[in-house]
Amino acid sequence: MVKILTSSAMALTLFASAGTMIPASAFAQSAYDAQFTEYPTYSGDDLELLVDGSGTHFRLWSPKASEARVMLYDNGHTGTAYQTLPMTFNAADGTWSASVADKLYGKFYTFQIRQNDKWLDETPGVWAKAVGLNGQRAAIIDMANTNPAGWCCDRGPEVKNFSDVIIYEMHHRDFSVDPSSGIANKGKFLALTEQGTTSPQGLATGIDHLKELGITHVHILPSYDYNSVDEANLQLNQYNWGYDPQNHNTPEGSYSTNPSDPETRVREMKQMVKALHDAGIGVIMDVVYNHTAENDGSNFELTAPGYYHRHWDDGRYSDASGCGNETASDRRQMHDYIVNSVKYWADEYHIDGFRFDLMAIHDTETMNDVAAELKKINPSIFVYGEGWTAGDSPLAIDRRALKENVSAMTDIAVFSDDLRDAVKGHYSNAEDRGFATGKPGNEETVKIGIVAATAHPQVDFSKGNNSKFPYAKSPEMIVNYVSCHDDLTLTDKLRKSMPEASDSLRQAAAKLAQTIVFTSQGTPFMFAGEEMFRDKKGVHNSYNSPDSINAIDWNLKARNADLFNYYKGLTALRKAHPAFRMTSAEQIARHLVFDKIDSSKQPNLISYSLKDNANGDDWKEIKVILNGADSPQTVSIAKGDWRIVAIDGKISPEADLGAMQGGKTTVAPCSALILARVK
Repeated sequence: MVKILTSSAMALTLFASAGTMIPASAFAQSAYDAQFTEYPTYSGDDLELLVDGSGTHFRLWSPKASEARVMLYDNGHTGTAYQTLPMTFNAADGTWSASVADKLYGKFYTFQIRQNDKWLDETPGVWAKAVGLNGQRAAIIDMANTNPAGWCCDRGPEVKNFSDVIIYEMHHRDFSVDPSSGIANKGKFLALTEQGTTSPQGLATGIDHLKELGITHVHILPSYDYNSVDEANLQLNQYNWGYDPQNHNTPEGSYSTNPSDPETRVREMKQMVKALHDAGIGVIMDVVYNHTAENDGSNFELTAPGYYHRHWDDGRYSDASGCGNETASDRRQMHDYIVNSVKYWADEYHIDGFRFDLMAIHDTETMNDVAAELKKINPSIFVYGEGWTAGDSPLAIDRRALKENVSAMTDIAVFSDDLRDAVKGHYSNAEDRGFATGKPGNEETVKIGIVAATAHPQVDFSKGNNSKFPYAKSPEMIVNYVSCHDDLTLTDKLRKSMPEASDSLRQAAAKLAQTIVFTSQGTPFMFAGEEMFRDKKGVHNSYNSPDSINAIDWNLKARNADLFNYYKGLTALRKAHPAFRMTSAEQIARHLVFDKIDSSKQPNLISYSLKDNANGDDWKEIKVILNGADSPQTVSIAKGDWRIVAIDGKISPEADLGAMQGGKTTVAPCSALILARVK
């Protein structure tokens, strides 16, 4: 979606501890919305469609409709209904139902309700699990026929702790559409099933590249059916990130090889998931339950007008999403919808994690129930999200799934904008620099990121740029990153903020920035193509930009091989050493010790140790020294037999870059020095 605000800056202006004024509207549900508290709700698992031995059964939740009907079609996109079924109302649960004695596999349907003496437009409903072209009509298919060979035994990677996860965020089209990818199914689910694909220089691309890089999970931008791409005219090569939800529970047709066939999109998405699982890689789905692509024309509004969205007292849609509306997770039927939808994706598609867009639009109770229910399906499922909104909301602040409220949630993580902005410079100012690019004054905020926003005796949160208190109870509540699909890529940010520098120096800064991310406590997250110095030609919000802006040029992998190898070394280092993956705030406070450095005399310098075989690490002590200054800096290292892990832009997870005895040591500008002591 078009993100009006992609930082917690807006959330902070509404948060009491930030010392700013809170609008009165934030403390109470609007009077307009109060009318919906009397609606009956329905918790059965047969909403929308059920096919069994007695036929095909339809059920629609629409408590205030005066009439409802089902239209049956032979075609998913054209033609008129061949039959109309009147529906019967059950006042106790607010649902309408109708049945046909036959199994209507291969047919399509829509619902239509009459409310306030007006028949609304047809809709596939909110629970369509298969759809025809452009998602206007729901499809009746046998889901068992969509399972690829071996699906019954398919499993994603086991995750013992969220801090063990390494996330790679990608978009289907970006990753495979460029001719240099060597991939046949460009921009499709099947692109990630192809093995042996190479760049023009013979280097691995696609899924083989992911295996080589060593990440544990791919976070794929929205894969559900969204509104903005015309599936009937794919030759137009339209592009969108997909933050404009249309049908939340069925795959996007433009990523399939045949969007006209409802089974194809389902089957091919499952094939993608299985191929990634076979490669040892988990699949995280980017989900957008916080708003809909349309207001009055959305499937929600066409089935239960007014209920699923929040409003202000005067009846206007509230718009914390910045996209025209926001959904009301605090209402029971919407709460259940979100919970049951993610459960469906986890069950039917074996999804391993969910990233919630603008998660703070949702209430903490809903998010806790999401995590709890998913854990019953698969204990390895990872849930995280953006802990902010893009505007004000009628939802009370203390109920919002804000970054600052993450400790009120269980098994949920949030992005750290603290680390992001402090390391590279503020996201909203392209020219602004950060710790890794020579701007002093960010040291304490970087430390907040290093300890994953947990309480630490050596970190002064009052000096933090974004956060003023330790908001995470555990490092497993924090996702660290320096760039993602939103805003400038790291490459573009470095080119804007370091205009006089060469790309060689910018890549040194990129290495330092990612070293901070990968050696910090919490979960590391990287944006696809960063490892090759991918850019988007300076475009901030490329949500609908053409392939010429968004596509990854795989020639960059050979051109920037040194950078790629460094990223690969970072993933290997983190996976090999649990000291970087501690699981509790107590562990971090005990084992992570910062060296005393006077920032007024040595700006942009951070030095710390991971001591006493932290988290069961084989290395007794790990020394991490980060120099973001544009000149060398000297540090004092305890005497001992140190092995060099990283130095001058080189990295070796095996610590075979040489030895050092400690004492006064000079650290090169814009670089990290990492040392290990075994005894």
